Amino acid sequence: MTANVVDRPVRPAPGSGTGFRAVVGRIRRDRWAVVSAVVIAVFVVVALAAPLIARISGQDPYGYHVDALNDFGAPRGPLGGMSAQHLFGVEPLTGRDLFAIVTYGARTSLGIGLAATVVSLVIGVLVGVTTGFFGGWYDRVLSRVVDVMFGFPSLVFMIALTAIVPTSFPKPVLVVLVIGFFGWPAVARVIRGQTLSLRERNYVVASTAMGAGRWHVIRTQLLPNLAATITVYATISIPSMIGAEAALSFLAVGVTPPTPSWGRSIGDAVGWVQTDPMYLVFPGAALFLVTLAFNVLGDALRDALDPRGGTR
Repeated sequence: MTANVVDRPVRPAPGSGTGFRAVVGRIRRDRWAVVSAVVIAVFVVVALAAPLIARISGQDPYGYHVDALNDFGAPRGPLGGMSAQHLFGVEPLTGRDLFAIVTYGARTSLGIGLAATVVSLVIGVLVGVTTGFFGGWYDRVLSRVVDVMFGFPSLVFMIALTAIVPTSFPKPVLVVLVIGFFGWPAVARVIRGQTLSLRERNYVVASTAMGAGRWHVIRTQLLPNLAATITVYATISIPSMIGAEAALSFLAVGVTPPTPSWGRSIGDAVGWVQTDPMYLVFPGAALFLVTLAFNVLGDALRDALDPRGGTR
């Protein structure tokens, strides 16, 4: 007599292809993923230790050094006024130390990028799991909402909203909410597709048949099996959130001056490119490196968590 075996989530063995050690091993074998992780770690340390780094360098992003500017508002000396006192030079017109601005700008860009990613993930995962699992009219209505959100000119709305909100409202919080809100539809669509597949598994059907509540099934059966997808999507979403913040600051509707921001520094530097392109190099390089590192690490993490994937 053959016993019926209920399909259930199996915890991977330590040496299996999807185990934690196997995933870490795959990432460690990818030299670009390791380099990307190191770059991200360096930027995180710089963001956290920005006040200490500024104190060691003897500069701060809010100090105006008009003596470092000539009569036309441009820094004295070549390469944007680079010197032992100002490692990256100084900002045109204001004379603020560019090294301190880039250092503190890491706090703004990474902080807003990470916070906006959390907002979009919370909304997107909640909508995606519930629509995929509950189905019915709820799924149909929210699916249409997601379709509308995809076709909505989000950047135009971001610019309009950040421009009309009262100045008393904290601008970094507003930027996080706006960017995070327009980022959740993509997350919801991916999570919904995964949930539609998982809800047909025998262990989910068996739990429901045995009287388990819907939220209990979501919490104990679906979310643990969606953790890998959520982790990968979070890693890939962070650079787009950082880029969105930089775009808003570039258009002068992001965080308000004199808060350091890579995007606004790039926007200010564009008008001085023909005079001296060095103003654009350091904030542009910082933004490029951190977004590239997150993208490469996200791709490596996705491949490492895919049990069907081989060596890249």
